[in-house]
Amino acid sequence: MCGAELKALPEGVQRVASFLERSGHGSLPIMLPDAAATAQQAAHALSVEIGQIAKSIVFRRKSDNAAVVVVMSGDRRVDERKVEALICPDGKRVTRADADFVKARTGYSIGGVSPLAHEADVIVLIDRSLLRFDTVWAAAGHPCAVFELMPRELEWLTAAPVVDVAVDVNQETASREHAVTLVTARSLTISAASDDVPSPCVSVCRINADTALCEGCFRTLAEISGWSRSGPDARRLLWQTILKRAEQPMAASLLTTGTS
Repeated sequence: MCGAELKALPEGVQRVASFLERSGHGSLPIMLPDAAATAQQAAHALSVEIGQIAKSIVFRRKSDNAAVVVVMSGDRRVDERKVEALICPDGKRVTRADADFVKARTGYSIGGVSPLAHEADVIVLIDRSLLRFDTVWAAAGHPCAVFELMPRELEWLTAAPVVDVAVDVNQETASREHAVTLVTARSLTISAASDDVPSPCVSVCRINADTALCEGCFRTLAEISGWSRSGPDARRLLWQTILKRAEQPMAASLLTTGTS
């Protein structure tokens, strides 16, 4: 890539391209259409499986404010408990990083965090789900920029360990099916003639980091906090939304998740 071509790229992409050139890596970043900002859209634009999109999820370790970048296959979700078991020997936890933290530690904005060439020291973990593929596509410093490499090259370029930090697919499927059963049963108690609309809460209060929905009642945090202030009509309308979400295949919500 010539100097003029490099300078024409966004700053974050320039940093990734320079790192790859210095490392002797043959594949440099490419820019996808603006409509390819999610994992599903990127996979479609590249004509690859969604699992080949190596999304970067950034966490903050609470004990020392360290940044943790988990590189995960696009069709898998991060199990935060597994991450904590690997990098939190003091028993502290990790939390999903906000936009300011991500930018300050990695130098990239959410949606375009590359697994390499960060502004500061970060902990990088590569999930073994990526090893299923001959090649994968990782974020290159911009929501629409990616570069191709083999999973083992990713391991070499980042000097990161390959670990198992993905949610168990079978366990996730069983948990979702159980939640759907509970929510569906609760919906049957709604009466059109009564203003007493039952809460969708089924005592499974855990927000999914990828979908931003509660894994028990399929509501967002805003919908949960606003329930007590809502009237009967608004509550019935939200119930309709919840049941539509519950009817979607489990993979549907993951397909809308882009790289961080």
